[in-house]
Amino acid sequence: MSTTQSERLRGLLTPLVSARDLDLEEVEVTPAGKRRVLRIVVDSDDGVQLDACAELSRAASQALDETDIMGGAPYVLEVTSPGADRPLTEPRHYRRATGRLIKTQLVDGGELVARIIAVDDDGLDLEVPGVKGRKPTERRLAFGEISKARVEIEFNRAASEKKNDESQEEA
Repeated sequence: MSTTQSERLRGLLTPLVSARDLDLEEVEVTPAGKRRVLRIVVDSDDGVQLDACAELSRAASQALDETDIMGGAPYVLEVTSPGADRPLTEPRHYRRATGRLIKTQLVDGGELVARIIAVDDDGLDLEVPGVKGRKPTERRLAFGEISKARVEIEFNRAASEKKNDESQEEA
């Protein structure tokens, strides 16, 4: 039984990532001229600090040097956290986005923009913003109803809303 390079990389990297209380989100090898780029994307409930990326990069580099997984061609190693435009695909992604505004494409073909209030094993509790002066409404959305979702970047979110979210996080 043959395994792909991606599976072998995940097998090598997962223990290194887990030992640092991080989640391995993505492993990607892409060509870049005469080299390749090995991008390791990690995340955690508390976010990812630059020092954690640097430490993981050193450990991954050493482990990769001790194997032939990347072959003989030169490569560049990148260890990073997910960007703001990363798709939300796992319950933990939604949990980490609690309090944030998300845009969802629904399985039934509709679209919904709402703020995540809470997340459990089955789905999301959302606050749908009111339109034209109406009050926001709450809605329950099961994971099975979502075909795609991303966090919406908010440039003009009211400072009072941010303070309320931060005080709720501290509680």
